[in-house]
Amino acid sequence: MPTLKTYRIFISHVWQYSSRYNRIVRMLNEANHFDWGNYSVPEHDPKHANDDDELEKALKNQISPTHIVLVLAGMYTNHRKWIQKEIEIAQDYGKPIVGIKPWGSERTPKIVSDAANEMVRWNNSSIVSAIRRNSYE
Repeated sequence: MPTLKTYRIFISHVWQYSSRYNRIVRMLNEANHFDWGNYSVPEHDPKHANDDDELEKALKNQISPTHIVLVLAGMYTNHRKWIQKEIEIAQDYGKPIVGIKPWGSERTPKIVSDAANEMVRWNNSSIVSAIRRNSYE
């Protein structure tokens, strides 16, 4: 079997909803024939910064080496300046963005749907396929 590409992925999320982030991580870890590196900033491994400028620089350092950015598109994203900042950083670096629609939700935040190269439902095969389709390098 040929060597699998290792996708470098940043998952944008809100710590208040860490269970959703953890579910995506489990889904990607359990995906068949899929190898990935996690470049996210989870609650258990935060970036320590003295101010917003330092935090933004740390996020740029996390996102710059990635192949793709996933955004968990719950409606709470409209109110989270750092998810918006992560989307802007991804766009500045030309990183593809995949928005993941939350379970049972009919609405998606405009900021996510406008920025996303693709929006997918919350299931393993849709997410992995979108990563493969949209990642480059």
